[in-house]
Amino acid sequence: MQIEFGKTVADYACHRAGFPNALFDRLVAHGVGGPGARLLDLGTGTGSLALGFAHRGATVTALDVSPEMLAEVTARAAADGLNVETVCAGAESTGLGDAAFDAVVAGQCWHWFDRPRAAAEVRRLLKPGGRLAICHFDWIPLAGNVAAATERLIVQHNPAWDMGGGTGLYPDWLADAAGAGFTDLETFSFDLAVLYSHKAWCGRIRASAGIGGSLDAPAVAAFDQDHATMLSRDFPTDPLTILHRASAVLGTAPRG
Repeated sequence: MQIEFGKTVADYACHRAGFPNALFDRLVAHGVGGPGARLLDLGTGTGSLALGFAHRGATVTALDVSPEMLAEVTARAAADGLNVETVCAGAESTGLGDAAFDAVVAGQCWHWFDRPRAAAEVRRLLKPGGRLAICHFDWIPLAGNVAAATERLIVQHNPAWDMGGGTGLYPDWLADAAGAGFTDLETFSFDLAVLYSHKAWCGRIRASAGIGGSLDAPAVAAFDQDHATMLSRDFPTDPLTILHRASAVLGTAPRG
């Protein structure tokens, strides 16, 4: 699929559940993005990680290939009274200086990168002993639940979409970090139930790669109508309870 998240910026900003506070708490406890840290957020999107760390006192640079997404980050930062620098570039070649950051994070985006090149770029960007954190916050499809039914409908409307059935865990990211020379590799994950109104869940899926990121406007509208009908028929409770899993892969840049 040809993915362009800039087309989905309004739904992305309004309806995607941001990373939960508990994830930030655990990352800071693991040495990622505490007060005063210089932090780079790769593939920032609308800035969920970037803004969360800025609220916690980090000095944050947010990087993305989409000018539309970066404009949203700037607007949200200004509304919150935060100073977040933005850079329009790819994760594999950022143009930023060597050993410039205490931490580099990537949220919900590592799979879109040329991963070996991105991992090597992160190592270049980090100070010795700096921390890498690759983070996800994914809905979890299980038999009979809302996410599974939604995924079936996505495939009906977009047969090229092959990202369903996920577990929210990404062991390949450990190999990426190890291949770039990162040490002290570790992971964590935990589950959360997230409440979405029918309207918000429809918006969340419009903002996904399989719908708003890859289909044209008439196809998105057709999916959205069928999705709303399915939810009303099969899952009439409003709000919906959507199981999510937060996870992180962590590594340390070599000190010597």
